[in-house]
Amino acid sequence: MASVQTLSRRTKARKLKSRAMIFLSGLMACVAVVPLILVIGYIVWEGLPALHWSTLVDLPKATGGGLRVAILGTLELLGIASCFGLPLGVLGGIYMVEFGGKFTATVRFLTDVLNSVPSIIIGLFVYVVVVMPIAQLNPGHGFSAMAGGFALGIIMIPTVMRTTEEILRLVPSGLRDAALALGAPRWKAMFGVILPAARGGVITGIMLALARIAGETAPLLFTAGGNRVLNFRLDRPIGALPLDIFNDANDPSQYLHHLAQAGALILVVLIMSMSFTARRFTRSKYVSEGK
Repeated sequence: MASVQTLSRRTKARKLKSRAMIFLSGLMACVAVVPLILVIGYIVWEGLPALHWSTLVDLPKATGGGLRVAILGTLELLGIASCFGLPLGVLGGIYMVEFGGKFTATVRFLTDVLNSVPSIIIGLFVYVVVVMPIAQLNPGHGFSAMAGGFALGIIMIPTVMRTTEEILRLVPSGLRDAALALGAPRWKAMFGVILPAARGGVITGIMLALARIAGETAPLLFTAGGNRVLNFRLDRPIGALPLDIFNDANDPSQYLHHLAQAGALILVVLIMSMSFTARRFTRSKYVSEGK
């Protein structure tokens, strides 16, 4: 009888501890989410009244204008960064899975180190190796869309590479073995069978990398330079939403403060759209579902 009572007390104690830990975990989750809700709520509250059609389509003016140049500049920088970062990231992930051998651990370590480097350091690196040499050869030049896109592309590489590596390792080995058994070379089996099977996860990594670099400001201060004139030349300074938000928020003009809030809202919507797109591909019918 005593043993039964002891067991009952232990069971109650375990249930009490379990409920306490569940409550504590839920409380910590709420605490972690609250800052995000407050930030997004503040941006929507302040930015939505300042967001008009003219804000999206008007060119900047001396008194404020719109964010057309910044929006187009951000999209252009994302495109340039993708041209630099995506091929290197995807091919690097393929190398670590298929061809790395004993160097895979070294490449993975260096990729993780690059992923942890502050973005301002990458911007400073591109400033030293790209912007300064161009400025010395051609005074008055140096800051450009190409330099800004190159800096953002470097930031993209580790995210795309590690995501590609992990998702390719989830592809069933039977697909690889079947392709090789039919006589396909390794590179053809990779690009014709394995990579298409993993494209949902690879696209997820790409969307996450784009969402990360879309809001980067520090690298662009050293590379893109900023521009309030509509310009599509890759060798000239270019505007971007993060730069306009930074500059407008530091300006004494109240109108520019509202314009900065509107730009922040547009940038948040852009990043959230990319994140939702990444989740859409995560739930696709490919590797993420184990098929």
